Amino acid sequence: MTLDHGDPGDAPSIPPPLTPVLDAVRPSAAEEARTVAAATNTGTLATLTGDGAPWASFVTYGLLDGQPVLCVSRMAEHGRNLFTDPRASLAIVSPDAPADPLAGARVTLAGIAEQPGGAEIAAAREAHLAAVPAAKYYIDYSDFTVWVLRVQRVRWVGGYGRMDSASAAEYGAAAPDPVIPNAQRAIGHLNDDHADALLAMAHAFGGYPDATSALCERADRYGLDLKVTTPRGMAVTRVGYAAPIDSIGELRAATVELTTRARQS
Repeated sequence: MTLDHGDPGDAPSIPPPLTPVLDAVRPSAAEEARTVAAATNTGTLATLTGDGAPWASFVTYGLLDGQPVLCVSRMAEHGRNLFTDPRASLAIVSPDAPADPLAGARVTLAGIAEQPGGAEIAAAREAHLAAVPAAKYYIDYSDFTVWVLRVQRVRWVGGYGRMDSASAAEYGAAAPDPVIPNAQRAIGHLNDDHADALLAMAHAFGGYPDATSALCERADRYGLDLKVTTPRGMAVTRVGYAAPIDSIGELRAATVELTTRARQS
């Protein structure tokens, strides 16, 4: 018998919140996409061959205002493909992948590859070199070309059940999250030393007053993702700070304030 999402069989159900989840704001799809793109310098470039067949290649890139900057050789098939058909997409996987790769964050940026002109030539070159220092040995070779992928379509996936699209304008106006890339140590500290505070947050703000334990899975500029255990099963919920924060240095004060409010309530 084949099971699908509409027929989960014996799979455990996720208990719903018992009370409203307060301040559940989280990064937009555009912000999530910018964060993933800024977290690494490698991806899989999809181009089209002369006969229209798809061709995927491992590439490095930098970012110029969020637009991927490629430096590829015409000796490579993907380099020749871009001259024939500039339509391309870049698939990027967040470098902090969990044990289950499909539970990790990734993004696909699709658009048109263009050779920069005017003042943008130097800016694109420097953007690529800043992200890929080793490119200094070949970026000026005659067979290499710098391309800027003008993003027209964005698809972000944050793991199972978390995905969304963003427009080119939304992606261009967004910024990478300043907390996510630097939060692992703080998350470990919260889980190791402040589990009681996380549980109080889940009770007061996360919608799970019956939770018996809570672990922080992620911190971003808007709040925390908590994994809670209840007598009804396990679930994931959200608790938001009193206000967004702009750096990892503000995370401690934001979580202390959350703890104080949670215990008072």
